Amino acid sequence: MIRHLIVAVTLSFIAGAAFAQQDFSAVEIKTTKVAEGIFMLEGSGGNIGLSAGADGAFVIDDEYAPLSAKIMAAIKAQTKEPVAFLVNTHFHGDHTGGNEAFGAAGAYIVAHENVRKRLKEGVARAGGGAPPAPEAALPVVTFSDRVTFYWNGQEIAVSHLASAHTDGDAAVFFKTANVLHTGDIFFNGRYPFIDLDGGGDLDGYIAAQEALTAMIDDKSQIIPGHGPLARKADLLRSLDMMKQVRSRVQALIDKGLDEEGVVKAAPLADLDAAWAWQFIDGKTMTRTAYRSLTRHP
Repeated sequence: MIRHLIVAVTLSFIAGAAFAQQDFSAVEIKTTKVAEGIFMLEGSGGNIGLSAGADGAFVIDDEYAPLSAKIMAAIKAQTKEPVAFLVNTHFHGDHTGGNEAFGAAGAYIVAHENVRKRLKEGVARAGGGAPPAPEAALPVVTFSDRVTFYWNGQEIAVSHLASAHTDGDAAVFFKTANVLHTGDIFFNGRYPFIDLDGGGDLDGYIAAQEALTAMIDDKSQIIPGHGPLARKADLLRSLDMMKQVRSRVQALIDKGLDEEGVVKAAPLADLDAAWAWQFIDGKTMTRTAYRSLTRHP
């Protein structure tokens, strides 16, 4: 019982619902140049993408509300132009917490239609949730499948990948610069969090990673949702790991084991050294896989 409670609280923490009491005063924003005019910003939460140029700043995700001033300062260090567009890759609070501040500063917030819906309605889940977002934090432009920006000399393709990390995931590909921001469809070097309550799905996650690999080549640079800057080989390693997770858990399901039996069998034990981390260990990943694979008739 205690273990289940810890898992529930942990997953809510990742989804951005449990940060009201967190101290962000010591967080510093690290800026890494990825390509000419394109940067990755790291603080606490999901990685931020930035295109800086004469047209104005184009930002992908915005971490937590208490970090907004620091993030804005980091952006201003790269460009004096205001933030024109802010794209949310999904609805979780570690990627959308700064929406209200950026919207108030004049940015047009863009996201998949399900992101606006979930932010507007709030999110209920075991162990915690998130209240409805204020109107100023909601996307003002939504799309169902894809949208393309021609901005700062870049062709920027924003694509929805269905039922992966959530039901509103978007990947952002700077085609001209060959830089891909994956949102949380890719946790570099870690087991991912698949938000089943938020429309995520193990099969969908794997399909989405396959779609991402088809977009890029070996020279592409990848800004993952979490973890360090990556290349295609890193994404392929993650995809291979996810396929192993699915096949191993499915094999135990096919033998008739229930959830506790599958977890006890520890099918991911040999993967943990490379992929387990603070919030998602092998048992948590196994439970997620089991629940995703068994919830459909």
